[in-house]
Amino acid sequence: MIRVQQEDFDIGVEIAALRQGRTDIGAIVSFTGTVRDQEGAVDEMTLEHYPGMTEAELAKIEDEANARWPLQASLIVHRIGSLKPGDNIVLVITASEHRDAAFDAARFLMDYLKTRAPFWKRETGNDGSRWVEASAGDDAATARWTKPKHAAE
Repeated sequence: MIRVQQEDFDIGVEIAALRQGRTDIGAIVSFTGTVRDQEGAVDEMTLEHYPGMTEAELAKIEDEANARWPLQASLIVHRIGSLKPGDNIVLVITASEHRDAAFDAARFLMDYLKTRAPFWKRETGNDGSRWVEASAGDDAATARWTKPKHAAE
């Protein structure tokens, strides 16, 4: 399930909804990303997106995670609009029979969201505004999920 929204989310409520009526889930992994303020430099983060396109892209990557790992359920909630330090930005939940699949799928989804998801982030603080790009470390984390191509392909 994918949601892009301005409203905050409640992690406990989201996990409870994902588990409701399920007894086949043995592991649930959740990741919550928040707006951080390093050294008092960030007053606000604004997240923008293209409605429709963003949801379609997130659905594709969620489908890929479900194809790679035996997940019973997954959820991506990503906020947009103006956020303050400490506010929630993103929630990823993965559920599987076993922890390895849940952990790997959650990491895969977060690496994608950090580097390739169609969101634009602008931080505003005492030094003005700047657009936030993925770091080299973020790109390296995402690269580990690229499947090598075979010579015949």
